[in-house]
Amino acid sequence: MNRERTPRSNDRFARTRSGGPSGARSGGAPRYSGGGERRAAGFGGGPKRSGGSSRRSSALKGEFALPVTITPALPAAETFGELEMPATLKAALVAEGMTVPFPIQAATLPNSLAGRDVLGRGRTGSGKTLAFGLALLARTEGRRADAKRPLALVLVPTRELAQQVTDALTPYARSLKLRIATVVGGMSIGRQASALRGGAEVVVATPGRLKDLIERGDCRLD
Repeated sequence: MNRERTPRSNDRFARTRSGGPSGARSGGAPRYSGGGERRAAGFGGGPKRSGGSSRRSSALKGEFALPVTITPALPAAETFGELEMPATLKAALVAEGMTVPFPIQAATLPNSLAGRDVLGRGRTGSGKTLAFGLALLARTEGRRADAKRPLALVLVPTRELAQQVTDALTPYARSLKLRIATVVGGMSIGRQASALRGGAEVVVATPGRLKDLIERGDCRLD
């Protein structure tokens, strides 16, 4: 004997989260009762966490605190011509089509050329590399590195970024007869060591490969 089965619905979908029938739902998205806002402790109604803001505040006061400006910044430069840089470097800028400094370059170059410590940040394509690179090259001009003893170091996190920095600085370094060595992982360490032994005023490096070369005695930063 076959018994008639009463059709059953899935209660999970037949009713909304607020308890009403499914037909009351609009827009196809689930609706949450109680104002629809997520609580600090998660999605439920548990107690809100406390102390988060105080922890963030203490972090800002310590390791991640913004630097305190001790010396007022020098006025920003309006043109490369007014900066204290070698004439050959300025000529190289013109040859590369660089006539007006980017904002980060205009703000930082007067200070870095004067030997001041500078901290800056900017988006990709904002001109950061030349913002520090031009001052680095200008202040290294006329000097010659001994074997294994570079005069300037640019430390970057990835091999790709190291190559980008090298490509950006090479035309200007060449105008000043400065040698650049790129030392990164994934490439022949022997060739990189040879470049350092031959003398390189500027080294662009990733941390791991630089550490390897220092431990081998092929690079000295003292």
